[in-house]
Amino acid sequence: MPDVLIVQGGWDGHHPQATSDLIAERLRAHGHEVEITGDLAALGDAGRLAQCRCVVPNWTMGELPSESSAALAKAVASGVGLAGWHGGMGDAFRLNTEFQFLVGGQFVAHPGDILDYTVEITDREHPITRALPASFTVHSEQYYMHVDPAVRVLAETPVVGGPCLWLAGVRMPAAWTREWSKGRVFYCSIGHVPEDLAAEPVGELVTRGIRWAAGLLEDAQ
Repeated sequence: MPDVLIVQGGWDGHHPQATSDLIAERLRAHGHEVEITGDLAALGDAGRLAQCRCVVPNWTMGELPSESSAALAKAVASGVGLAGWHGGMGDAFRLNTEFQFLVGGQFVAHPGDILDYTVEITDREHPITRALPASFTVHSEQYYMHVDPAVRVLAETPVVGGPCLWLAGVRMPAAWTREWSKGRVFYCSIGHVPEDLAAEPVGELVTRGIRWAAGLLEDAQ
């Protein structure tokens, strides 16, 4: 019975296998058992979901049947965690609004595509962000997203704008949590390529987020 189940696939441009392997290695270094599957049906398998501490969808775009998203939401409501990063969770299953509601947000656009941008930790009291740098710079895709106002924002990024100059300076959530009945949800918009997740503090932020969603991160950390 794995602590964490990673369901990887979808658009190859986000390197789902490589990023899943990288995060799995980080989690295993903390002693957690991780299973990686390329079977999308796992997200709708109630029995399989119930055996996990946390489910990590890493499946950009694609299609998820409403029965599967309903099963996933029910599992999270019962206490199974949900966590992920970038397009694998924030741009997954574009036609499934039930899944987007569960996540707490959905990718809309790249204001400037690949660029340098600053990420600012806005909630330094949460166990996921505690002791991380107050701000850091990444060179990657910056996501502009529709975000549920009910989420607890952990980090923001001032939108650089690129060709969309009217967006310059808009503050966009980059990492958040939410509660879903008895379950915990974590999302981070950074992680376009494996190098993003291998770099610190992004790798630590995502790893902690998954562990927190799984109930495996002590508040004292």
